[in-house]
Amino acid sequence: MQVQLSHPSRIVEIKGPKKARDLLRELSLVVEAHLVIRGDELVTEDEMLYDKDQVEIRPVISGG
Repeated sequence: MQVQLSHPSRIVEIKGPKKARDLLRELSLVVEAHLVIRGDELVTEDEMLYDKDQVEIRPVISGG
C-alpha cells in the first residue's frame, strides 16, 4: 500500500494486508498519537488495510 506521512513529508510502500495499528507500529509511530486516513475516511486501529489502499498518516494535534 502507498502510505503518505506528514512529518517529515514522504511516501513509503508497505506490504499488506495489516491492521492500521500494526502499520503504525511497523513505522515506529505511537498508535495513540497518529490518525490513519484512507481516502476521506478516518480508519480505526482495528481496520484492515490492503495493498491497493492509499493511506495518509497524520499526527494528532491538540491545542487550547
